[in-house]
This record gives sequence, structure tokens and C-alpha cells, in this order.
Amino acid sequence: MNKDEFAKSHLGLVHSLCSRFTGKGIEYDELYSAGCLGLAKAINNFDDSRGLQFSTYAFPVIMGELKRLFRDGGTVKVSRSLKELSLKINKLNNESELKNGRELSVSELAEKLGVAPEKIAEAVCSAQPTVSINSEDENAAAPEIPSPDIQYEITERLSLAAAIESLEENDKKIINLRYYRSKTQVETAKILNMTQVQISRREKKILSLIRQKMSG
Repeated sequence: MNKDEFAKSHLGLVHSLCSRFTGKGIEYDELYSAGCLGLAKAINNFDDSRGLQFSTYAFPVIMGELKRLFRDGGTVKVSRSLKELSLKINKLNNESELKNGRELSVSELAEKLGVAPEKIAEAVCSAQPTVSINSEDENAAAPEIPSPDIQYEITERLSLAAAIESLEENDKKIINLRYYRSKTQVETAKILNMTQVQISRREKKILSLIRQKMSG
């Protein structure tokens, strides 16, 4: 399966996550565009050697783009170059459909346009039309939508574990003592030969750092 087909097969995940933010002040088309950009980034950066399923990896990446959309005031920033690339891709695919009865693969498009395959995949994904998950067409194939609540919980825990793992050793000890062993700040301070004030200040900084890492 090439990258554009792979992207299309995971649009159900994009729809599922976008549905979490409907009715919160941003049109669904904007949410969907942001979700597709997140999906493209996840496809470009996914490393299957980590032993994670793609959907597990893509979940926080897409969520990060959706949250960024709200931080940026509801505007998806798609560069002009990406839009122009998308138009070129559509033109080549239309020509190939007429001549060969099929669209070109990502690698074929990359070779013809002299662009990295990752950029081709990003352009293809960002240009995907919005398809309602509540389509009235009974013959339309329904997108595969994972169970969002379970997926969310699993991915949040994985993201938290990864964020904690990236901390300095002493910071890991503070989090372990405070949140996994339920120690008070005074008890934690005694164990680590610090003052309660030092623990309090450091803990605030650690939690802020973890939130930043989890939000992407």
C-alpha cells in the first residue's frame, strides 16, 4: 500500500478525533483540514521499529494539530507551495487515469515532480475532501473509526510515559515519589535531600514541561 492509499485508509481516525471538537467554535472543514495535516505528519515520521501501531502513534500527532488550530484562532496554515503541489498532483493523476486507468503512486509522483515522497504524501492528505461520517448514502463505505475513548486513554498513558522517560533523573524521582508512591512534598524532600520549597517549585516546572511534551 502506497502512502496516499495508507492516508485514505486512516481518514476514519481523523473524523473520529475531529468529532471531539465539533460545536466548539470552529467549522468542521477547518477541523478536518488540521486533522489531515496531522495525519500527514504522522505518516511522514512514523517509525514501526518502535513497536507501536500506527494509529497509536498518529493519535497524539493529530490531536496536537487540532489543539494548535484552536491556539492559532481557527486558521489552518497550508502553504502556497503545498497547494500548488497538490494541483500538480491532481493534474498528473487525471492524465494517468485517462491514459492508464489508475492514479500514480507516491513514488511515481515524487519522481515526476522531483519532490520528496514525504511532501507528496502531505500534499495528497491535506487536499482530501471532507466526507461526512453521517452520510445518507447507504452504499457508501463507512470509514473505520476506532473506539475513541479507549484509544484516547491508551495513547494519553503512552504519551505520559514517554514524557516522563525524557526527564532528567532527579525529576523522574520527584514524579515517581509524588505521583506513583503518593509521597507528600515534605517526605519527597527528605528522601532527595531537598527542601519542601525546592520540591514545590521544581514539581511545577516538571508538570509544565510534561504538558508541553504531551501537547506536541
